[in-house]
Amino acid sequence: MSGISCASPGCTNAVVSRLACPKCMQLGLPPVYFCGQPCFKENYNQHKAIHNLAKQILGSNDDSMVTSCNEDASDEVKQMLPTWAKYYEFTGTLRPCLQSPRRTIPDSIPRPDYATHPNGVSLSEQMDKTTNQSIPVYKSPDELDDLRYACQMGREVLDIAGNAVRVGITTDEIDRIVHEACIERGCYPSPLNYYKFPKAVCTSVNEVICHGIPDYRELQDGDIVNVDVTTYVRGFHADLNETFLVGKVDADGERLVQTAFECLKGALDIVKPGTLYRDLGTVIQKIATSNGCSVNRTYCGHGVGKLFHTAPNIPHYHKNKAKGIMHAGHVFTVEPMINLGKQQDVTWKDDWTAVTVDGKRSAQFEHTVLVTPTGCEILTARKDEPVMTWNKELLQR
Repeated sequence: MSGISCASPGCTNAVVSRLACPKCMQLGLPPVYFCGQPCFKENYNQHKAIHNLAKQILGSNDDSMVTSCNEDASDEVKQMLPTWAKYYEFTGTLRPCLQSPRRTIPDSIPRPDYATHPNGVSLSEQMDKTTNQSIPVYKSPDELDDLRYACQMGREVLDIAGNAVRVGITTDEIDRIVHEACIERGCYPSPLNYYKFPKAVCTSVNEVICHGIPDYRELQDGDIVNVDVTTYVRGFHADLNETFLVGKVDADGERLVQTAFECLKGALDIVKPGTLYRDLGTVIQKIATSNGCSVNRTYCGHGVGKLFHTAPNIPHYHKNKAKGIMHAGHVFTVEPMINLGKQQDVTWKDDWTAVTVDGKRSAQFEHTVLVTPTGCEILTARKDEPVMTWNKELLQR
């Protein structure tokens, strides 16, 4: 049981015996383990919400009965599909799985405006779109200090989540780890309730380009998974992500992940005052094409800071129509999404999960960067990454 965390929210005790919830096993859910009988009893009322959700799905419609999370998944990982998925024409082998109930955030942690909106709407972002006219907002020295702190926290959270990635872990467990790591640092996980996104982190597996919702599917040998973390603390958002190699990934998968990394590196190499924002896409597409990959055109980099998403808009492909020139003090993300096959995407009926149109895999890397007088500062860089250099060992799990 080494390396398995207790399923009780906030519990950090190691699981040393196979004390699994019997009701989960009866319902055919993946087993979850508790550190001991007292912990199980104390937290059972909260935990049993999973049982109620499973019963609703099983009883609501015959179309939502048990099926596998992958076309070739074993019986152990079979899950209940949502009703919409029964006749949905998936582009690849990945399938949605049952999701855990939404996790809570302590009242003591400051949160962005959309966190309490019933539909997750960010009124401040909507106001920004009507008044800002796509002009990046400069940061004062004090604001930059707070932003750097948010980025440091985001880096720590992603490192913790990345270290947990392994064959057999569920993306729901990764969400729990991110959720609790944010709370420990006084951060609000920015994705949570953002336009009703239900989780603290996006986990995008294989053909998922972005916005994958964590669930009970277990990561399998040969998967690639992008973990996209955004933290909100001291009034600022920090946004970053990495794609990890799970177990033994084939040569095409490794080529894809390295290409995505090199695309980000190439773009950051030209970030400096005077660079046109649209030029980033030209560099990215040249690197992707030279490695036999394509660049998704739907999703872009963006300004970030007091708002989760703001100006400038940063497409990642050649001949885009991005407006503006970089100046010292601008802060934004670059996050090219690179596909092995076609660049086009479709979105599942959950309104979030964006997948490749041909079912081939996609990879992504992202940093939040600050334009300096002489170049750029990678605010979300690893401590051992003053200059980005490809290192497979940092991402191999």
